[in-house]
Amino acid sequence: MGNDVDFPRDEPSEYSSPACFLHELDPDFAGTNNAGTDGAVGVIRWRKFERPRLIEMRKAIAADDRKSMDTVLAAKLSRLLSSPGGRVVSIYWPMKGEPNLIPWVKNSLPDGGTVALPVVVSKGAPMEFRSWSPGEPLIRGVWNIPVPESGVTVVPDVVIAPVVGFDKRGYRLGYGGGYFDRTLAALARKPYVIGIGYAQAEIETIYPMEHDIPMDVILTEKSCTAYAPSSRLASTLDIADSRSV
Repeated sequence: MGNDVDFPRDEPSEYSSPACFLHELDPDFAGTNNAGTDGAVGVIRWRKFERPRLIEMRKAIAADDRKSMDTVLAAKLSRLLSSPGGRVVSIYWPMKGEPNLIPWVKNSLPDGGTVALPVVVSKGAPMEFRSWSPGEPLIRGVWNIPVPESGVTVVPDVVIAPVVGFDKRGYRLGYGGGYFDRTLAALARKPYVIGIGYAQAEIETIYPMEHDIPMDVILTEKSCTAYAPSSRLASTLDIADSRSV
């Protein structure tokens, strides 16, 4: 097909944006231009300047170091999701130096769980999740994000979210579009949410706002830290104790 995505399966193309959590260049589209207070406007402004700093720092990681850290992250993720059988695990399509989980999917989830990718379907609406397996065709979706060509819509049990930054309370700094929090709030049942990134992305605070939702766990090459009170959910999904990861 003319609009098929053509790129190496394990080395995602840089034209794409994070398949989960796209930043919008247009504040009207993102819904960030109508903050009701000076405080909120100040936080939005601070985040706008903090994101590029963190992204450039991440992109500056040497290729060999990035590969080594991704290997450690994959091993930790496999220990955390020790029994993925029958579960739907949503990943993301990496860009701008984000950890690449595609090899982990190929090596660790072929017979275990169902993999899904998030899809932006319309302006300001929650995303939907579509099943996908490595090797299945992808097409260019909104903003050239690779999306499954024929995947079925699923509800994730686990959502893995790349972080631009994260703070000591487990809040994730994303790309500014608000789609992640909007989607979590709209799901009929709460998934177990794993923020994933490199340890250097930790900051003191993201100045969380009312709509921000903390991660259940944030996983880096150096640590695995649980934040949200989700022990019952973790038990239901056979999530390992973060202290053992």
